[in-house]
Amino acid sequence: MDLDAMTGKILEYGEICDHCLGRMVGKRSFGLSNQERGEALRVTHALSSNTPYHPHEGVCWICQDIFTRVGEWAEKVVAALDGIEFQTFLIGTRVPPLMAESEEMVWSDLSLPSAEPLKSEMNREVGKAVSILTGKEADLASPDVVAILDPVSGSVEVQVNPVFFSGRYRKLERGIPQTHWDCRVCRGRGCERCGFTGKMYQDSVEELIGRPAMELLAAEGAVLHGAGREDIDARMIGTGRPFVMELVSPRKRTLDITLLEEAVNSAARGRVEVSLERWTRRAEVERIKSDKGYKRYRILVGTDDPLSLDELQSALGALMGVTIYQRTPQRVAHRRADKVRERTATEITYIGREEDGYVIEVTGEAGLYIKELISGDDGRTRPSLAEILGRPARVLRLDVVQVEYTGRE
Repeated sequence: MDLDAMTGKILEYGEICDHCLGRMVGKRSFGLSNQERGEALRVTHALSSNTPYHPHEGVCWICQDIFTRVGEWAEKVVAALDGIEFQTFLIGTRVPPLMAESEEMVWSDLSLPSAEPLKSEMNREVGKAVSILTGKEADLASPDVVAILDPVSGSVEVQVNPVFFSGRYRKLERGIPQTHWDCRVCRGRGCERCGFTGKMYQDSVEELIGRPAMELLAAEGAVLHGAGREDIDARMIGTGRPFVMELVSPRKRTLDITLLEEAVNSAARGRVEVSLERWTRRAEVERIKSDKGYKRYRILVGTDDPLSLDELQSALGALMGVTIYQRTPQRVAHRRADKVRERTATEITYIGREEDGYVIEVTGEAGLYIKELISGDDGRTRPSLAEILGRPARVLRLDVVQVEYTGRE
């Protein structure tokens, strides 16, 4: 169907604005706006059919003349974004079902392959107007904020995208989980068991780092993404554990990373310490979660009976470099799939004797269960130090001293 015949068919449906008329061929490369295309189609059809030219009058049956209110919508967006720091934005539109069905009916009836949806034009036109009003740029891929227009209610909903920063943390105090744990009894609602806090533990690494960051950037929440996790009763010392912190719905987005580091270290003094590296993006969360870097642990091992140094070192040597078969430990079986994992301890070193036991350092693959490597976990880990020694062995103290991170760009 040629353009003139198509125009005549479209005009038969009823009063239509130039925006909606032009949008029926919106994906063709005419170098015009949809409004200019629509006007050109209307004029050309009047000339070819030898009929009087009639500009758009009345109310468009498809869009209800929504494009006459582009400036009004742009002002609503600017008002909704007041007080929120951003450099880039994106406009979205919840197109009323009747509008979407109306234009789709025309596309289907006339087999129009090059039509552009109303939503696309509305997003683009309001975006241009907002850019003029604010001096900020639209970003389709990774905007700081998204403003969603709702023509039915006449409102604008704002979604503030998170900001991310990365670094390493050191957990200096035992008894602190890595992330917030809801109370197992009340599931976060608050009860006598948790002192009506809704939490299993009063603090976490996530909260100790996140609270100062939330305050400085006026964020609604903070989520810590770590390169693995240490047990609650273990410290994370040495070089620290790599992490990415996600700040949810921040009203501020720019801050000197050194000032943020100082604020966290001051607030969490003696409990958690951070070394922050940079502001980053969501992609690093995926890298840090999937990273398979090696970990190094310092362990105080206790046994029921004293060991000779030769006996201990011989047992440690027998563990090093061999395949360790670990069935999901009993202590985490309630939250992990019951399966057998194969891991390796690449280096095991005897450090010295303490009154309660023997200090060793173990370097192992990501996912190696260290406590079970020592105790055997009732035979669920084989071989284990206890199995090789032929007597019970257990972890009395555990520190993580190094976490390798290989995933960084």
